[in-house]
Amino acid sequence: MPFFGRAETGYEMFLRTGNISYLYEMNGFDWIVVGVYLGILAILSFYGVHRYLMTFLYHRNRRNAAGVPARFERLPAVTVQVPSYNEMYVIERAIDAACALDYPRELLEIQVLDDSTDETERIAAEAVERWRARGIDIRLIHRSERTGFKAGALANGLRTARGEFIAVFDADFVPPPDFLQRVIHYFTDPKVGMVQGRWEHLNREYSLLTRAQAIFLDGHFMMESFTRFASGRLFNFNGTAGVLRRRTIEDAGGWEHDTLTEDLDLSYRAQLKGWKFVFLPDVTVPAELPVEMNAFKVQQCRWAKGAMQTCKKLLPRILRSDLRPCQKLEAFYHLTGNVSYPLMVLLSLALFPAMIVRYNQGWFHLLLIDLPLFLLAFSSVTCFYVTSQKALHADWYKRILYLPVLMAIGIGTCVAGARAVLEGALGVASPFVRTPKFSMEGGAGEWKHKKYRGRVGLAPLFEIGLGIGYTLIIWYSWDLGVYGILPFLGLFQFGFLYAGVASLAQRMRRPPLAALWVRDYAPAGARRVQEIPLRASAASNSSPVNL
Repeated sequence: MPFFGRAETGYEMFLRTGNISYLYEMNGFDWIVVGVYLGILAILSFYGVHRYLMTFLYHRNRRNAAGVPARFERLPAVTVQVPSYNEMYVIERAIDAACALDYPRELLEIQVLDDSTDETERIAAEAVERWRARGIDIRLIHRSERTGFKAGALANGLRTARGEFIAVFDADFVPPPDFLQRVIHYFTDPKVGMVQGRWEHLNREYSLLTRAQAIFLDGHFMMESFTRFASGRLFNFNGTAGVLRRRTIEDAGGWEHDTLTEDLDLSYRAQLKGWKFVFLPDVTVPAELPVEMNAFKVQQCRWAKGAMQTCKKLLPRILRSDLRPCQKLEAFYHLTGNVSYPLMVLLSLALFPAMIVRYNQGWFHLLLIDLPLFLLAFSSVTCFYVTSQKALHADWYKRILYLPVLMAIGIGTCVAGARAVLEGALGVASPFVRTPKFSMEGGAGEWKHKKYRGRVGLAPLFEIGLGIGYTLIIWYSWDLGVYGILPFLGLFQFGFLYAGVASLAQRMRRPPLAALWVRDYAPAGARRVQEIPLRASAASNSSPVNL
C-alpha cells in the first residue's frame, strides 16, 4: 500500500508488515537513511580520531611538565577574586579558604565580587567583616545589577584591584593554603600570562552522576589541558583555580561578555597576542560537583553554547593567524567539538532503521564500513578516559567501571546540549545561568530541600520518549536475534531514561507542570536579571562596599 500516493520503501514495508525480507531491497528512502547514518558516524569518527591523537600526544609528552621555575626575590602583590551569585551554601567556605592562603598579608588583597539577590550578600558581608577584623585586606563589592554576569563582575573588580596578578576562585572552590606559593613563581618568566591548576572533587563519591562527572573532568584536564600544554598547543584558562597576569588581561582586551565562556574567549585572545599559558596537574583545587541532573545539564549547556559562541567569534581569526598548523588544528577541534551533541540526537533517531538495513545487507558491509566508524567514534572514548584515570589514580581499574555510565549520561544529555549548540551557532542570546552548589563535602549532605533548583523545560519528556523508544528497539532486536548491537542500544536506553527521569524526579517538590516552565536558578521571590548587550565595558554602576 503506497504512503501519500507514492510507492512504499523497503523500510516502510518492513514497519507495516514486520517482514524483514523487505529490507534487502534498498530504494531512495533507504539510501537517505543509511547516508545520514554513515555521514554522522563519519563526522563523529573525525572527532574520535582527535581523542586517539590526544592519547598519543599525552604518552609522547607526559614528561614535558612545567619544570621548577626561578623564584621571585620579592613576591608581587596578588588580588584574589571570588565571584558569586546566590551561593548562600558555599560562599562562607570560599571566603574562609581565600583568607587562609599562605601569602604575605601586605601583598594579598581579596575581593568578594557578589551579585546576589538573596541571603548570600548578608552571609558574605558577615564573613568579610570577620576577616577584616583579623587584619586581612578583604572587600565585598556588591553590584545592584548583574551587567555582564561573571565577566562583568571580574572586570568591575579589576578596576580597583591593586594586585599585579589576579587569582580567581569560584564560590564552590576551596583552594589549599599553599596554592599561591606554588603557582606565583612561574610568572618570573615575563612571557607567562596565566597558570592553571587542576580541579579536584569534594564529592566525587556522592552518586553515579558525580562519579561520572569526575571521570569526565579528569579526562578534560589531563588529556586536553595538560596534553595541549605539554605538546605546545593552545589551551584555556578554566575560569577558576588559576592566576592571571593583570597585564595579560588588559593586553588581550579585557573581560568581554558576548559569550557565556568568558574564560575561553579571553584565553584565545591572550594567546593570539603571544602570551604563554602554563598548566600544573599536580597543583589541585577541590571543588563541588553538581549533584542534581538539571544543574549538571545547565552547566554542560552553558559550556557548550559558550564554546560555540567563542568559535564563531574567534576561529576565523585563529585560522588566519601565524600559529603553527598543529595549533590551528587543535583549536578547531577544541572550539567545534560540541557539534557532537546535535549529531548524537540525529544518530539516536537514525540508528535503528539504518542498522536494520545495514545488518540485512550482510556482514561484509558491517565489517568493512560500520565497524571501523563505530570504533573510531566510540571506542576512542574508552581509550581517552582510561588513560586519564591511569595517569591520576592508583585504583584506576576500579574507577573505569563507571565509564559506561559516563558514556550513557553523555548520550542522555545530548538533547539539551544540541539545543545549546544550535542557539550558540544561531546567535540566540541568553543570560549566564550559574550552577548551584549545596556544600556537599565528602560525598555527604542533603540538597533536596534547599534553594536553587535547576530548570527543567521540555527536554526530559523528549529524553524519556527516546528512552522508551530504545526499550522497544532492544526488545525487537532481541526478537530478531540481532544480539551484537544490544549493549550499544542499552547505552542509549539507559542514558535517555536516566537523564529524563532524574530531571523530572529531582523537581517533584514543585508541581510537575509548573516545573516544566521554570526558566532560571533563583530562590523564591528573587527578581530576574535583564538581558545584556553583546558587549560591555569594564565600567559598572556598582561601587565597592568597604566593611
